[in-house]
This record gives sequence, structure tokens and C-alpha cells, in this order.
Amino acid sequence: MAEEPKPQGGGERQFALRTVYLKDLSFESPNVPAIFQGEWKPETALHLDIKVNQLDEHSHEVVLTVTVTAKAGEKTAYVVEVQQAGIVMAQGFEQQEYGPLFYVYCPSILFPYVRQAVTDVVAKGGFPQLVLQHINFDAIYAQKLAEKAEGKDGGEPATTH
Repeated sequence: MAEEPKPQGGGERQFALRTVYLKDLSFESPNVPAIFQGEWKPETALHLDIKVNQLDEHSHEVVLTVTVTAKAGEKTAYVVEVQQAGIVMAQGFEQQEYGPLFYVYCPSILFPYVRQAVTDVVAKGGFPQLVLQHINFDAIYAQKLAEKAEGKDGGEPATTH
């Protein structure tokens, strides 16, 4: 009797979040106490990065890195960087499903942990509480796919000088 073909990945679809952990946390406030002397009207910049590290055939580490830089005028008030990670088990998915799983779904799970860590460490640094707004990882992933497609089609991405 012939065997039925199995979905790529070796069988039934399975996804499990094994653990969530804080991989790295950094807080710097290079201009204290002088930064507290002036008026507090900061400008903040946010940088995101997502890395996926394969641990074994079905296990991956997904690391969401968020860096927030706050400046008051030309002086840096603080820089906080959080690397929140999770180990996930995923199998039985089609190859094209892993991108959204690792770059949209997993970061959406990790982000609330990052938001809490940023809020806590900024307040402990003596600054007004900072609560990060929700991030649409779907839109970020779609933008990255569009940029990648433009590059593959031979067209050069637009640059600003």
C-alpha cells in the first residue's frame, strides 16, 4: 500500500511556545544629572530587529530587539535596549508559512514583554514613564517583502541623499 505524501516539515502542523526569556537588557543615561536640569521635551527614536536562530530540526529561538533612544536637544537622555527571546517549536508548515510565523506572530507574542521591560527600566532610571505603542508586525513584514521583491526584480531601492 502506497503512503500518502506528508506535508513539508514531516507531518501534522504543530506550534508551541516553549519559553520566553529576557536575553539582554541595557540602560544608559550618559548625561545625568545635567539632563534633569533642563526642560523635559524629549525626542525618541525606536529601532526594531528580529533574528531567528535554528536550534534543531523543529526548534527556533526568535529574538526581538528594541532600542529606544531619547534625546533632549542635542544631548542623549537615555538609551535602552531590550532583547526579548522565545524558543518555539514549529513543524508541519509549508516553507512560505515560516516567515509570517517567525517575523509576525512570534514578535507579536514577545512585544508585550519588551514594552513592560522598557517602561520599568526607564522609570527606574528616573525618567518619566515611557509606554511603547503597539507595533504592526504584519505591516513591517509586508514592507520587507516588498523591498526584497524590488531588489530581486533588478530595480534599485530608492535612496535619500
